[in-house]
Amino acid sequence: MFCHQCEQTAKGTGCTQVGVCGKQPNVAALQDNLLHGLQGLGFFSHKARKLGSTDKELEAFLLEGLFATVTNVDFDPARLANLTARCGQLKDKAQHLYQEAFRRANGIPAPRFSKGPPAWQPAADLTIQGAQFGIDKLHGDPDIRSVIEILLYGLKGMAAYAEHAQILGKVDPEVSAFFESALAATCDPDLELMDFVSLAMECGKHNLTVMGLLNAGHVENYGHPVPTPVSTGTRAGKGILVSGHDLKMLEELLKQTEGKGINVYTHGEMLPAHGYPGLKKYAHLAGNFGGAWQDQAKELPQFPGAIIFNTNCIQKPAESYRDRLFTWGCTAWPDVPHIEGFDFSAVIDKALACPDVPEVPGQEILVGFGHNAVLGVADKVIDAVKSGAIKHFFLIGGCDGAKSGRNYYTEFAEKVPKDSVILTLACGKYRFNKLDFGDIGGIPRLLDVGQCNDAYSAIQIAVALAGAFDRGVNDLPLSMILSWYEQKAAVILLTLLHLGIQNIKLGPSLPAFITPNVLNFLVENFNIAPITTAEDDLKAILGS
Repeated sequence: MFCHQCEQTAKGTGCTQVGVCGKQPNVAALQDNLLHGLQGLGFFSHKARKLGSTDKELEAFLLEGLFATVTNVDFDPARLANLTARCGQLKDKAQHLYQEAFRRANGIPAPRFSKGPPAWQPAADLTIQGAQFGIDKLHGDPDIRSVIEILLYGLKGMAAYAEHAQILGKVDPEVSAFFESALAATCDPDLELMDFVSLAMECGKHNLTVMGLLNAGHVENYGHPVPTPVSTGTRAGKGILVSGHDLKMLEELLKQTEGKGINVYTHGEMLPAHGYPGLKKYAHLAGNFGGAWQDQAKELPQFPGAIIFNTNCIQKPAESYRDRLFTWGCTAWPDVPHIEGFDFSAVIDKALACPDVPEVPGQEILVGFGHNAVLGVADKVIDAVKSGAIKHFFLIGGCDGAKSGRNYYTEFAEKVPKDSVILTLACGKYRFNKLDFGDIGGIPRLLDVGQCNDAYSAIQIAVALAGAFDRGVNDLPLSMILSWYEQKAAVILLTLLHLGIQNIKLGPSLPAFITPNVLNFLVENFNIAPITTAEDDLKAILGS
């Protein structure tokens, strides 16, 4: 195996024996095989679309398949093998769709393609076959391979967001077309470095659309988030813990547990759910248990109820809670029950059979500062900036992780001057979201914008501030201090680059898949820089 798509990759270069995430070599090979098949599926779907033929099943499967290859999502060889077999069937369907469209348009049979991913078919042994298609075999030129990887990881991250939006009925044909055309491009040996640079920037553009769709789906179904205190303690009684990102899944679980004496708790990136009026109305949405994803091995054994993961960030479960663990959606772990659809009766039955969750007091943390809430007090914010009460804004957020160096973000937040406001989002906020930062004239100094996909809200806030002060976003007293771990963070970075955002500080380490030449391109065009120390970075930012 060879994998270096996440920040924690072994030795900062690549996992070659077993994934730091827990991914076994057979799972890595199956994911490589699936990705190769998806390239072929995208190739034929793209050609068919250019001739006016599209297929909703193909579009949906591209999202599902790409999402399954994101870090910490699907660790189950059986499910991955089924996905790969289905990919073969749908690639044939896409090829037939193209051939029929070509015949209708030209009156002659479509030409055959004998090389590359279009010729792929699932083999009898998918693991052995997948070993041929590792990411390190993408292209002979290391710089071109690096940018192809950036594009593919961007597509994976965008697919995760698009899958959530699709569950809420939000799709965009231009986004579907881009998935197909970008995957087709990765099959084209004639494309050059700048072709893939352009595609990577375009990926960032389409991801902004996807995050906007997902935001619209959330708001239409659950209302705009509002500032809401969330308890980190637990109530006495039966309990279910929900970890992940998907709000629709949480809503359906809340409906089915209502009146059954079961309290529902959020974990990880589900914390922002408490700010949505359509979800916080459920009295048994009791609070948030635990912190970021990498602490589940020590935290989840302490939760005696049922546990369900609805998206990525799952780790190898300990035996102490494995028998009460479930997965849903694209997430899977071998021999852990997987819930299909929205029938959570098995989870509910398990929760009722488990011991009670004890009454444990906890502090309150404040969530719900999406762009609607912040812009609702924009006049106060603008006045505070004009008066000098607020001198700087820091966006400190992104993925959390177990690798050393992430204490930087806690130290940075603690050292931020008292006349500055901190915006935060994603699970990186768990490094400091229980600290008391106070307020500036009634405006909390720490504003939790939400999940990683709520970078959309942070962008809307920045754009609104830029408009209010009649200047560009890069001219605002705004600094972005970002942490990354997996592919959703990668595509958010592409979105920021598409918007022309400069001077981003990125850490705790730079991606192993970026070559020195590609890094130089990013530095020269966007002034991206790795984090150093909290003190030195603050001096550099505020001194400029």
